[in-house]
Amino acid sequence: MYKPGGTLRDAVQAIETGRYVLPAIQREFVWRPDQICRLFDSIMQGIPFGTFLFWRVEPTSAEAYKFYGFVRDYHERDNPHCPDLGPITGRELTAVLDGQQRLSALNIGLRGSMAWRLPNKWKTNKNAYPVKHLYLNLLHKPDPDEEGEAYQFRFLDEPHAYVPGKDLWFRVPSILTMKSGPSMLGWVTKALITDGGMVPQEDATAAYEVLDLLHRVIHAENKVSYYEEDSQSLERVLRIFIRLNSGGTVLSYSDLLLSIAVAQWQELDARKEIHSLRDDLNAIGTGFTFSNDFILKAGLMLADISSVGFKVENFTKPNMAELEKRWSDIRRALILAVELAAFFGLSGQGRWAESSLLPIAYYLHRLRAPDNFVTHGSRAADRAAIQSWLVRSLVKPSGIWGSALDTLLTALRGVIRASQDGAFPARALEAEMKARGKGLEFSEAEVDFLLDTSYPDYRTFLLLSFLYPFVDLKNHFHVDHVFPKSMLTPAQLRRAGIAAEAIDDLSARTNRLPNLQLLGGAENNEKRAKLPKAWLASAFATEAAGVEFVSKHDLGSVPDSAIEFAAFFDARRIIMKMRLQKLLVAVPTTQDEAA
Repeated sequence: MYKPGGTLRDAVQAIETGRYVLPAIQREFVWRPDQICRLFDSIMQGIPFGTFLFWRVEPTSAEAYKFYGFVRDYHERDNPHCPDLGPITGRELTAVLDGQQRLSALNIGLRGSMAWRLPNKWKTNKNAYPVKHLYLNLLHKPDPDEEGEAYQFRFLDEPHAYVPGKDLWFRVPSILTMKSGPSMLGWVTKALITDGGMVPQEDATAAYEVLDLLHRVIHAENKVSYYEEDSQSLERVLRIFIRLNSGGTVLSYSDLLLSIAVAQWQELDARKEIHSLRDDLNAIGTGFTFSNDFILKAGLMLADISSVGFKVENFTKPNMAELEKRWSDIRRALILAVELAAFFGLSGQGRWAESSLLPIAYYLHRLRAPDNFVTHGSRAADRAAIQSWLVRSLVKPSGIWGSALDTLLTALRGVIRASQDGAFPARALEAEMKARGKGLEFSEAEVDFLLDTSYPDYRTFLLLSFLYPFVDLKNHFHVDHVFPKSMLTPAQLRRAGIAAEAIDDLSARTNRLPNLQLLGGAENNEKRAKLPKAWLASAFATEAAGVEFVSKHDLGSVPDSAIEFAAFFDARRIIMKMRLQKLLVAVPTTQDEAA
């Protein structure tokens, strides 16, 4: 039976006083600013915004479970997580099972702020996250537009100036302490005073009516209704949570399973551990974009749970206890695996298959690899075997890490577990993959396809680092155009005297692999739009050093003008093809490299 829950002001006060809390099975706040604005618009229009499911937690149960507070001042980088409430003793709580996003949105809009990264700004730039509060334009005409918006709510870092008949922005959190009637009229009057001391009556009437409506929907109208579960059994609450969420798309199934895992840990604060690991992984190298899904699947893989599939039966209490017991070693292995991926040139750029790192992480976990595995000379042969296997699996045109992924990962884990020689079992992994129709043999057509890979495809960096392994990727390297792309535009090619029928073909070659090389960041900045021969003459102290660079990078006869570009491109493509065909024949083992 649904019960009346009072006003929206009552709801945010319950959050403020800590009466409404979030159980550990809940995920983080994920709504964006526009979603919050739409919620407030719906409330103003009188559109129902759903009921809530509450769990009444008695004092003895509250002491046994983990609870979190609601986000108030959301900051995408510095404060994205729900606050940890710590131990709770001696009081009854209301835990929110369904309605977290809506209540968090109300809390932020009525009590807090949002700060999210501006487009094209670096994550590390503190000025990229302006703090914004929710505002309502009291003069926006309440006629639903094509999107159904009748009332204009926006997050602003500062209010816009009053524009007669159009804009008068009211800071929404102020409504909580504002009394109805004279105080609202006083605010409107003061805000609308013109330079001549006059108050436009039409704007005053319109603004007051909207402000009065906002006050009523927050303070006076009973907007909250809820169903209450009073069982103190976590298992029953989990079943309700699963039944409530697994059939929808708002909460992904992996989010749900992660929540269940979090709820069953006993010693560690699972939510904090998982978020900390995700943040640490994403900060490695030039940055990654790993999700909770990746960490969850990695946990199943490295904890030797029977399969790595996102299935409820894999998230039993014994399995989660095993995951918690191994967590420290799992965390260390994952960090090593991602450090190794960064060493090979991978980052958050491009849509490469992150699951490809899981067999590597499992191998490092089983090996109990030392912290210096990524850099120590004694591990060079093992790293080479891992890199070759990884790169081949990622650049395979037909795709490896798509269909039947969980079955493949479980099988590869079995191969690694059965390996006894202490080296990365590349050949055995490849044999297992081939038996499953995911072999790593490359046809000539596939090699030609890879040679036509174009920057900024992530595979260009992988292929260049694979073809020219002498490049020390511990330093920051860029993919550079041997012949500057600014000189291969159709206009520039025409000026250079290239025949009209050849221009489109030559311009299309600009970003392809044979015109790319790896250069250190400083070198790349110095080179910029210089022709390759001119750059070589200025970049190296001696002619011999320049000759060595040309030889190592297969540059051959270095072009001095656009006229020579086609011959350079074709000659280097032939050399790269022979080199790549040799590298793609088989995955080297540690013993092969050592020999």
